[in-house]
Amino acid sequence: MKDTYRHQGKRQQLVRTVEKKGITDKKVLAAIGKIPRHLFMDSSFEDHAYQDKAFPIAADQTISQPYTVAFQSELLQLKPGEKVLEVGTGSGYQTAVLCLLGAKVYSIERQRELYKKTRTFLSKIGYRPKFLSFGDGYKGIPEYAPYDKIIVTAGAPEVPMDLLSQLKVGGRLVIPVGKDTQIMTLFIRKSPKEFDKTEYGNFRFVPLLQNKN
Repeated sequence: MKDTYRHQGKRQQLVRTVEKKGITDKKVLAAIGKIPRHLFMDSSFEDHAYQDKAFPIAADQTISQPYTVAFQSELLQLKPGEKVLEVGTGSGYQTAVLCLLGAKVYSIERQRELYKKTRTFLSKIGYRPKFLSFGDGYKGIPEYAPYDKIIVTAGAPEVPMDLLSQLKVGGRLVIPVGKDTQIMTLFIRKSPKEFDKTEYGNFRFVPLLQNKN
């Protein structure tokens, strides 16, 4: 599990790429520049790690495109120490970005194979979410609610009401909504019953699946 000068150089090229696409948050860019994305992928695909594209991982899932990770992270407007619910741990790359940004991360993954692998791997490379669980992302993690921020890393046909209910007043939920392609959507909770909604264009995610036992 090496992180060489060559890897670090490629990461800086990747930072420049996502910056050119419009990412301006310096802390997010610094996280992309620091986290060794190649370690989150099979070593035989290492050459693809610092290209700005999604790539398949275990359990028919993908490691998200770095620009998408940066875009969602920027929309969260994270402050250090905030409590964040991440729906869809996946490879753990987005989790690592959130940890590096100073969040207290509570993450849930519905694929048991990925959950077991990522839980072990993240601690091995020094990223420690507060809580990592196996379960149905549609239901969130109510026992630790409410959350300052919620990020969903899979495409949801509609916005799960459980997630909206677990968001603090003043909190931000970033979620890709749609079936074949998704619209990145930001919800800001203005009051117990009122949410502001803003849409940010089309993205493509693996689907957020429900009721996985």
